[in-house]
Amino acid sequence: MIKPERAFQVDKMMVEVYKDRPAMGLGAAKAAADKIRELLSQKPMINVAFAAAPSQNEFLEALIKEPGIDWQKVRAFHLDEYLGLASDAPQRFAVFLDENIFSKLNLGEIHYLKGDAESPEAEAQRYTELLKRYPLDIAFIGIGENGHIAFNDPPVADFDDPHWVKIVELDEICRMQQVNDGCFPTIDDVPKTALTLTIPAVMSADTIYCMVPGPTKTAAVKETVEGEISTSCPATILRRHDAAILYVDRDAAATLSK
Repeated sequence: MIKPERAFQVDKMMVEVYKDRPAMGLGAAKAAADKIRELLSQKPMINVAFAAAPSQNEFLEALIKEPGIDWQKVRAFHLDEYLGLASDAPQRFAVFLDENIFSKLNLGEIHYLKGDAESPEAEAQRYTELLKRYPLDIAFIGIGENGHIAFNDPPVADFDDPHWVKIVELDEICRMQQVNDGCFPTIDDVPKTALTLTIPAVMSADTIYCMVPGPTKTAAVKETVEGEISTSCPATILRRHDAAILYVDRDAAATLSK
């Protein structure tokens, strides 16, 4: 059984620090798989949202290896999607999720956010209705270098957002992260708008597992854990969730005071 090097609580949020990315991914996957098995023993089907980012690689790789999960009883969603990319563009989050998890499991249902929809406004409404019909049991998320969760960057983040899915403009730090992650060659290639689940939609999940490894996330993790709860770092809202767990490696946790 993989264990964190240290663990502590900040407000309502639990924080677990692991020695490296593989250990973090394995620890998060073990906990998530236990929760999925528990829920499937109580419900005929569960609803799970997945983040699409390189930060999730180790977690997803470990999760698909977990035994004893009837994935046909899992209804899958994802958190956000670029607008304006071709349907087969490799940078699309739907493509990432297909390659890294959806194609490797026999999921009961997969509901994609369609970034190439003729009407993004209509697509936001369609996805909102799905999320209301199938409330999220679990959300697997990350945190951006600017502290965003999903694509709720500081300039557009709203803890009391009246929408569940909306069109957003991506800020420059967020767009540059996509270049730093190797997803796009230059910032000019990164789309400027996207569809995203809002913060209330993410926070509606009964349990949130948040995986944030690597040295590029050190400042965001410190602000999330130790800063004021504010939309200047949207991820700080996780400290108000009744069942949110932040998983980090040593690099991401390097400047934490605990």
